[in-house]
Amino acid sequence: MNTPTHQRIRMFNTRQTYPNQNLDNDLCQAVRAGNTVYVRGQIGTDFEGNLIGLGDPRAQAEQAMRNVKQLLEEAGSDLSHIVKTTTYLTDPRYREPVYQEVGKWLKGVFPISTGLVISGLGQPEWLMEIDVIAVIPD
Repeated sequence: MNTPTHQRIRMFNTRQTYPNQNLDNDLCQAVRAGNTVYVRGQIGTDFEGNLIGLGDPRAQAEQAMRNVKQLLEEAGSDLSHIVKTTTYLTDPRYREPVYQEVGKWLKGVFPISTGLVISGLGQPEWLMEIDVIAVIPD
């Protein structure tokens, strides 16, 4: 029997994530493929669906990074092994508070980073989102 080449972490259906939208997609929060972990865009919502920091981009970034940390640990990695981040902001004025918060979590890590200002995210109250790629050390 073949061993799976990847592991899906925290599978969910978008009916629960976006109850105000007519969606029915099967997704997961992270995928471990070989020694690489891909973490889905994380926002200021905890894993129970509670938005943390309504109107506060820094608080949302803090919760998003809590989620990233937990998902990486569940996949067998940690924050120190992040190699790439992509950060999405709904307003350029959020750059400083969001990047300051993310920077606290990634001090000394030195990942490559892409930052984008976009017109909106999946829900209007979401102000930022971050996805990451990390490795699992040998």
